[in-house]
Amino acid sequence: MLNVRLDKEIEKMLNTYSQQKNITKSSIVKEALVAYLSKHQNDDSPYELGKDLFGIDGSGDTTASTTYKTKIKKKLNEKHSH
Repeated sequence: MLNVRLDKEIEKMLNTYSQQKNITKSSIVKEALVAYLSKHQNDDSPYELGKDLFGIDGSGDTTASTTYKTKIKKKLNEKHSH
């Protein structure tokens, strides 16, 4: 069993909704908790959400972010060595 303290405004809103829909307050709270917990059960960090995208650009080169300086120097040397 769980007891929850609500401020007066939330309690009033809960009472009103309960009466309008002819649903017990306990049922409303249980349903709300299930929805909340389901939504937040798998909260991933921003890294986890995007880890499959990091290091890959349109070329598919997974080393582009770590080797770009070397590639730029090579291209500049090729362009200006003629």
